[in-house]
Amino acid sequence: MVGTDIPTRTARRLTNALDRLQCDICVVGSGAAGLSAALEAARYGKHVVLIEAAQSLGGQAVNSIIGTFCGLYSNGPNIHRLTYGIADEILQELFASGSARYRPARNSIIVQYDEIALARWIDEAVQEAGVTVLMGAIVRNAPLSNRRISGLEIATKFGDVIVEADGFIDASGDATVAWNAGLGVREPETPIFGTQVVLFENFDEDAANAVDRWEMQERLRNKADKYGLIRKDGFVFSFPGHGTALANMTHIETPMDAVCHAQTVFNGRDQADRLLCFLRDEYPAAYGNARIRIYAAPGVRQTRWIIGAYSLTAEDVRTGRSFDDAIARCSWPIELHANAAESHWEELGDDHIHNVPLGSLLHRDADNLAAAGRCIDGDTVGLSSVRVMGPCIAMGAAAAHAMILAGSGSVHQVDFAALRGNISDNLVRTDPYNR
Repeated sequence: MVGTDIPTRTARRLTNALDRLQCDICVVGSGAAGLSAALEAARYGKHVVLIEAAQSLGGQAVNSIIGTFCGLYSNGPNIHRLTYGIADEILQELFASGSARYRPARNSIIVQYDEIALARWIDEAVQEAGVTVLMGAIVRNAPLSNRRISGLEIATKFGDVIVEADGFIDASGDATVAWNAGLGVREPETPIFGTQVVLFENFDEDAANAVDRWEMQERLRNKADKYGLIRKDGFVFSFPGHGTALANMTHIETPMDAVCHAQTVFNGRDQADRLLCFLRDEYPAAYGNARIRIYAAPGVRQTRWIIGAYSLTAEDVRTGRSFDDAIARCSWPIELHANAAESHWEELGDDHIHNVPLGSLLHRDADNLAAAGRCIDGDTVGLSSVRVMGPCIAMGAAAAHAMILAGSGSVHQVDFAALRGNISDNLVRTDPYNR
């Protein structure tokens, strides 16, 4: 029997008490780009603070259950990998544990993965690297003076925290640091749609695998209105032996404020429920008994992004423009979700490679801020190709090494030859795809 003599005490919040952290580099966002940046910098010997708004690390790769690493590989019959760094470690770990497999994609290869296994690798990697982590942490101010951010004011349920650093990497996906610093950012004038991904269970895997993807899309186009579905394309695929199927077949308007975010969650789950009705009715052998196991966090593609020293254009992507300050390679198609009913895909050819320049990562009006991931600068079409996880990992590594080289100086004036040497694998290495 538990006694009643456990001591208690009276406590009151001290309104002027702030926790204060000092570090070399502060990274905001722990998705593919932010994780890459944090680990690169920490393993180089820098003290890194990693700030994540969610209650777990991994960004959309974990919390939105994207389920596939896209953009890691080139196109065509002679496929090779384009991105390395932490991608090497992730692939090695996930394949060794049976938590990943290759899948054919539009003239390329993607890697399907188990988000739980990825989440645990991330947890362990950041701890081993000595990264200081804040989760459930929201940036609410980023004081800016003379082109430099002095620190970030962070809100958590445990109280406010100030993080001071020489350099800041915005891998939030939403240009959170630039926005809160009062720096100029870009927004699409019309929505770029996100997706409510769901995991199904209790389905027949053999029957599901026998369903033709393109026939399903044609049937969805013809019958979407009957089920109240907005999007009329997408896909469902299972992970053999895991008893789950991932569905990416919805479109939700990207939230831009707090109230809209809540409504997006509600709308996304409603769309997922309607999708399940479609699958049960139209494919009873495969999905007649299926049920939703998990509603993922709303998947977001484009919201706000920085105004960079250079803005990557659709023409840069389509023509495979080579930049003197290239920091990443990509062959992923233009994948634009600007139409509620369907996505727009442009294939880019067998030998096509386009680059991401360092200038697109650097805010034109700040000296100690770099972006990585989907909030780098570009037009909406150009960004729709490079925002996938392969090039995002390369961007994170480049942002980290740019900040390391900049130190207390300007990231706009780093020695690019030295930077290129530090990230050379992501620019020249061509390991062949071997299934």
